[in-house]
Amino acid sequence: MDKELKIAEEAALRAGEILLKYYKHSYEVREKSKDNPVTTADFEADDYLRNTLLDSFPDYGWLSEETKDSPERFSKKRVWIVDPLDGTKEFIKGLPEFVVSIGLVENCKPVLGVIYNPVKNELFSAVRGEQASLNGISIFCTNCRLISEASIFASRTEIKDGLWKPYENCFRKSIKCGSVAYKLAKTAAGHADLFISLRPKNEWDICAGDFLVERAGGKVFTRKGEVIRYNSRNTFVPNGIIAGSLELAQNAISLFIF
Repeated sequence: MDKELKIAEEAALRAGEILLKYYKHSYEVREKSKDNPVTTADFEADDYLRNTLLDSFPDYGWLSEETKDSPERFSKKRVWIVDPLDGTKEFIKGLPEFVVSIGLVENCKPVLGVIYNPVKNELFSAVRGEQASLNGISIFCTNCRLISEASIFASRTEIKDGLWKPYENCFRKSIKCGSVAYKLAKTAAGHADLFISLRPKNEWDICAGDFLVERAGGKVFTRKGEVIRYNSRNTFVPNGIIAGSLELAQNAISLFIF
């Protein structure tokens, strides 16, 4: 899959340039739904990625946060699952914690993941059969096994809304960070031991990052302990996610009772 990886990486870099064109400048902001903004940058990056990836691979399907969904993707063996700007709230606030996220799935399982932070020039990549990398250097999840010793990435919004109150003494420390995809990529790179999202997510938030964590030696589960299948009819992952080394992620599942 060298061709897919090369084109996905090049597309992520170019989409990142599009985002930087608007970052800390003027652009339109609209609310798709309550507390769910979208910007001019989201749409322009999405158009570019869709045209580039589908022109290069016309037989592949397409699922993106900013493109109207089509059942055509269910007839495709491989499907691109994309978020052109994950971390829109951080983008609007001027925080450098937003990314371009490109995943590719085959038979409901990720086989490629590319995540790019254009402000920090961090290109995370993974492809089937190869070790995950950051700017060409191999990355690995940490080998932390105990929840009490773990550092954890957590959402600013979830912390602000008090969702982490019941768990604030369970971990060694929590690290605030924006963008679900970025937190997954940074977990794959060992920048924290664990990432847990307490709120539901969509496939485009997590697909590329899920694969990065896997190819970095870790695992992503729902908080119920389920493995996530992609290109589903319902793209909603209702129970949030847990990501980290296999043993640590499995131990963290025990914190949650449904």
